[in-house]
Formats: sequence, C-alpha cells, structure tokens
Amino acid sequence: MIDAQTMDSPTATSTVRIARWTPGACVWCGSTDSIEMYRNEPRCGQCREHEAIIDEAKHFIGMYGLRPLGGTLASEDEEEREYRVTARDAREVLNRIRLEKLPDPAAVRKALRPRAAAAVAAAPTSASASGKAAPKKSQAGVSSVDLIELQSRGQKLLEQLASIDEKIAALDGSSGLPARARLKDLTSQRTSVMGTLGALEKARRRTS
Repeated sequence: MIDAQTMDSPTATSTVRIARWTPGACVWCGSTDSIEMYRNEPRCGQCREHEAIIDEAKHFIGMYGLRPLGGTLASEDEEEREYRVTARDAREVLNRIRLEKLPDPAAVRKALRPRAAAAVAAAPTSASASGKAAPKKSQAGVSSVDLIELQSRGQKLLEQLASIDEKIAALDGSSGLPARARLKDLTSQRTSVMGTLGALEKARRRTS
C-alpha cells in the first residue's frame, strides 16, 4: 500500500506513533494537514513529500540498473550517494511518524464514498433533469445562493493557489533531491487546484 512499509530498513519497526486513524486523515500518519489523494489514498503533505523523495531515488536507481535501495549506502559516485542518503532519511521520517496501526484499506474506501457522494450532491443540476422547468422566481433564488457559494469556494482556492505559487517561487534555483521532490508535490497540488477552479468557473457560468 505504501512504499515505507516494504522498503528494507533496520529501524522500520523501532518507533511508531501511538495514534488512531480517523476518516479523512492521512492513512500513514493520521495527520489532517494538506490532505490530497496519493495512489488512491488520502495522504498529508509531509508524507507525500517524503514518498516523492523515495520515488525519485527509485527512479534513478532503476534507470541505471544499480543495487536496490536499503542496507549499505555504498555508492559509485556522489550523485548516487545523495539519492541513497536522502531516500534513507525520508524513509526514517515515514517510519517515525507511522500510525501504530495502519487503517484497513476497506475502511479507507468506505470513508471516501460519502465524500464523493457529497461532491456529486453539491454540484449544480439543471432544471431539465426533472423534465420540468422551475418557476423563474425559484430559479433566481437558487442561482443566487449557488453563485455566492461558488464565489466563496473560488476565493479560497485562489488563496490556496497563491500560497502554492509562493512556495514554488521560494524553491526556485534549488537543485537538491528534497527540493525537487517538494517542487513535484507543489506542482501536483497546483494542477489539482487549477482543475477545480476550472470546474467551478463552468458551474458559475451555468448558474448565472
């Protein structure tokens, strides 16, 4: 389910967090900070960042057919060693913040279903769905409420986008592996926010 579970590490089970998973929280550490879907699971920003570091190292190792990650850090050059060291450090962080008991995948999927259903229910629907047009007064009232809600959600997303852009700008010129992994995660978040903004704009046009 998660790379940190399967990668070899002598300290993989030495430290765990005494915490319980709750629906909507990160399936690895239980955090509710900056939750995004990652490999079809809700994961927090910190976990996604460290998983991205490990993924980058795996890609490099696989591309050159080098010895798999884990165990000794012996490397043929400094670049390979950087990948191995940063992957080891990322794995140690993931193992340190891991929940005492990881949630059952079935429970995670069950918790995601109500969120998906709520998103569908919140989406604007057309009067043609029922085969009858609503009275003009009723349509205007619903449109007004929908428009206010859409504008509120859009403003929050714009603020989130501005924050992401600031973080991306702060990483400009950074070349280390952790910085590249962080940039990859931020770029993914930005793409997600832009997609949601586009969907809101389409909904706003239908409502107005």
